[in-house]
This record gives sequence, structure tokens and C-alpha cells, in this order.
Amino acid sequence: MRGSLKESLDDVTTGEIPFQDTKLIKSHGSYQQDDRDLRDERQKLGIENAFSFMIRVRMPGGFCTSEQWLAMDDICEKYANGTLKITTRQTWQVHGVLKRDVKDTMRAMNRACMDTLAACGDVCRNVMATSDPSCCSQEMMNEILAYTYAIHDHCLPRSGAYHEIFLMHGQEMEEKTHVLGSTPVEEEPLYGLTYLPRKYKVAVAIPPSNDVDVFAHCNGFIAIIDKGKLLGFNVTVGGGLGFTHNNGKTHPRLAEVIGFCKPSDAKYVCECIMTVSRDFGDRTGRKHARVKYTVEDYGKEWYLEQVNERLGFKLEPARPYKFLRRGDFYDWTQTEDGLWHCGLHIPIGRVKGQCRVGLRKIADYLRGTGGLLRMTCNQQVVCGQVPGSHKEKITAMLYEYNVAHTAAQTVSGLRRNMIACVAMPTCPLAFAEAERYLPSLVGRLEVVTEKIGLLDTDITIRMTGCPNSCGRPSMAEIGFIGKAPGTYNMYLGADFVGERLNTLYVESVTEDQIISILTPMFQKFAKERTKGESFGDFLIRFAYVKPMLAGRNWWSLPQL
Repeated sequence: MRGSLKESLDDVTTGEIPFQDTKLIKSHGSYQQDDRDLRDERQKLGIENAFSFMIRVRMPGGFCTSEQWLAMDDICEKYANGTLKITTRQTWQVHGVLKRDVKDTMRAMNRACMDTLAACGDVCRNVMATSDPSCCSQEMMNEILAYTYAIHDHCLPRSGAYHEIFLMHGQEMEEKTHVLGSTPVEEEPLYGLTYLPRKYKVAVAIPPSNDVDVFAHCNGFIAIIDKGKLLGFNVTVGGGLGFTHNNGKTHPRLAEVIGFCKPSDAKYVCECIMTVSRDFGDRTGRKHARVKYTVEDYGKEWYLEQVNERLGFKLEPARPYKFLRRGDFYDWTQTEDGLWHCGLHIPIGRVKGQCRVGLRKIADYLRGTGGLLRMTCNQQVVCGQVPGSHKEKITAMLYEYNVAHTAAQTVSGLRRNMIACVAMPTCPLAFAEAERYLPSLVGRLEVVTEKIGLLDTDITIRMTGCPNSCGRPSMAEIGFIGKAPGTYNMYLGADFVGERLNTLYVESVTEDQIISILTPMFQKFAKERTKGESFGDFLIRFAYVKPMLAGRNWWSLPQL
């Protein structure tokens, strides 16, 4: 995992690194990008693109201390573009880091007991976990979070390359920089010499909340709790939402439940599911290399047999569970231990301006109180574990810096449930806007929903700039996937709890067309919905689209 990366980062004659090193640096938690808004101007001037690096932190379960929040705030101000991005994988990433600052950024994170190891690349990435404190007791939440960390740590790469390239520096360290270098070839017990065919994503859900979208991941664990005791986890395999436009061999797929395991076995189950993909995944084409395609090609039963064989025992039959929601909570709620938790609304997960100032003040105030700021899988923040004596002060700061946390401040059910990827101007894969555009589109839709009494109704709406689907649009009741600048494919009909994909409704629509399509649907929904019926289920009942019951049918477009 070294290549010429160390030398490339030390080369000050250019702002980019060579192509081969752009592939390596992914496994160290970073992507090389450039500002696409400036491409034409810089090409006319005959100078290279405005290259920079996105750096993503490894943060299992989104759990961070107030001290770590302060450190990341300092990092984004000193080395990045002055903002923090909360991702759909429950962690931070910073954008706009210049090549000369990449190592210093990594070292600053390391000093705050954070790293970027395995945050990107063909490895087991950041393991997500439910952050809603109302799902279970705080003691149970901490127990499940501990298993989340165990799963993640067990599947980490063992290479010393990360430390050699990014952390070791100075004359005194030169003799020590070749970590693990006493053997000719490093041993990677899980990944081998070639790592995985593609990325491997894992999530841990705590019913009744599916805030992690557990069925969207290669491997998932659904906590089974009975009478306050964690019995174990239902195990899911084969999820993933990315695909390629006009490529029928690629499609989204929801994971399937294959069994049940004890809590202490979860990390080994995760390992075995991962190594089956390592050994049988498609290495001839990256577009067909995810775990979901291995499950699709060989079958769920075959995959389960492989997992059981590697475990040395059989997974037990799955236990009953039920998801009721997947959105985040807002405002204050108290848990049985007397501590308070407040759900904060961070539009599209971009921490900037007054919001950033306010969260820094709160993080600083929380030091020594036991309180923390925890990120969610929906790009939001939970100010959690706050003693009652500090609640009033924090509430005052939330209002002072206009950090939305109440139903009135979050404006609408659409805005509370919107998710978007970064897209323009930094993502090289984006065909269209997402983060910079979705809030304004939602603003126009709010005008419609307010007139007909749906303003506060929760409806999931998600947008990505390309079909790689970082914002999980294929699981939204209203999903948009960029096709070209200003145009999107529009998908409808996923359910509200994340157990059904949506279906293509119309291709290549513009903003005005989106408004004209959704307005009569909203009007009919307001008049004819049944009690408790979600918008996605309503669309299926009235046959606007047929339900997408299996990802393999993604391209067949069920006929009405």
C-alpha cells in the first residue's frame, strides 16, 4: 500500500499526485479531487486544475468526544475549506486540503486519537450504528456500540504503510519509518496481497429504528433485544445501491437476512462474509464486484453455506424484529438514566457558518460534563448524554447560533428527511448537482406542501449527482439520480422504513417538470391517504409505480 505515494506527496512542483497513487491513497482515507467550477478558467490560463484532497475520518458508530469535535473544527479551518461534511456513513470528511497539507492534516487527526485508515478503498469501511437514544437503554446502546467497534477493529487492514507515509516525520523518526518492514512481504490475514474486489460496507441497526438503512449494506447486523438483554444479531448480506446508467449488469440490491448470531460472534461473522466475497467476488470488472453481485450470482443459500463452513458452526434461524422508522429525532428527549439528548438538524450535513460556530461553542462547553456530539447516518448530529444541569445552557446556545433542533426550525417533513451527496464541484463522478441544489428544490416543494396541509408530514427525499448512490436515493420515497447538468432520473415508491427499493418513474426531468409531476401527487395524497400511510406506500396503492420487489428487476420497469 505504499507505491510512490510518500514521494508524490513530498513533490511540491505540482498540486496533484500520479494516477497510480490516486488509487493507493483511497485505502488511506483520501481522494484526489479538483474544483470543477474552475476547470474552464484554469485551462484557458494554461495551468493545472485546482487540485485538492478530500480526507475522511474513521469514526465507527459516529461516536466522537467533544475534544475530537474541537480538533476537527480546528483542522477544517487551518487546512481545509472551513467546513465539515457529515457523511451518510456517519463520519466527517474535509474538503479542499492542498497536497502540501495532507500529511499535516492526518497528523492533526492522529493527535486527537483519530485516523483515516480504511475510511475509503477496497476494505471494510466505517461501521455504522444506530444513534437514536430512544431505541434502547443507554447501557444497551453502549454495549452495541462496543460490538460495533469490535467488528470494525477486527476487520482493519494490518499494513504499516499508513503510519509510514502520513504519521512518521522528522530526522529522529527516519530509522523507524519502515514499520513492519522486517519481513519481505507484509502479511494481511484478512485481505491478502490483493485486498477485496470492491469496498465492503457494514451497519448495525437497533429496532425499531432503521436509521442506518441496514439493507443497503454488504453486511448488516440487526440487534435482537429481549427484556433489556442483547440476545444477539440477525445477520444480513448482499445489499448495495450503486449502479451504472444504461448498464443492465449493474443494479441496486437490498440485503437479505440469512440467520442469527451471538453478540460475541458478530465480528467473526463479518469476517467470514467478507472473505467469501474476497475469494469469489468478480475481479474482472469493478462494476460487478460488490458483495451484492456475489450473492445474486451464487444465491443466498450458497453464500450462507460458505459462511457457515468458514465459521465452523451454523448461524441460527433469524429472530423476529420490526422496523418502524429510519429518520432522526429532533429536540430534547430524556433516557432512563436521567441524561438528555437533543437531535440537531444540519442541512445536508454541511457544518458551516453560524452553525459551525455554535457547535464549536457547545463542544467546548461539554468538555468535562460527559456530554458529546454524535453523528448520525442521515447527516445530522445528536448532542447526547447531557446532564440536566447543563440542558438550559446548551438550549440557549442552540437558539443563539440558530442551530435547528425543533419541529418549527426544521421547517418541514421533506427538509427533515432530505439527504444528498456532495456532487459538484469536487466529486469527479457527478453528472449533476446534489448538495448545493436539493435544499432549493425542497424549498419549492414546501410551498406546495404548505398549501395542502402536508408541510409537517415526513417524506424521504434524496438526491445524488451520479448512480454511485452515496446518498442512498434508491431507498427514498422520492429519489433523484443525476443524468446530466440540471436533469435527473426520478424514482418513486420506496417505503418509509427502508425495506423496499423505489422504481424509475420518469427519466431526465428538470426542476419545473419535477414540481409539475409531484404537485398533483401531493394533492391526491393529502386528500386520499389512509391513517398512518406513508407517501411511498400511497404511490404503490394508487399504481403510480409498481413495487420494486427485487433489485434484479431494476431495469425491467414493472408495467402498471
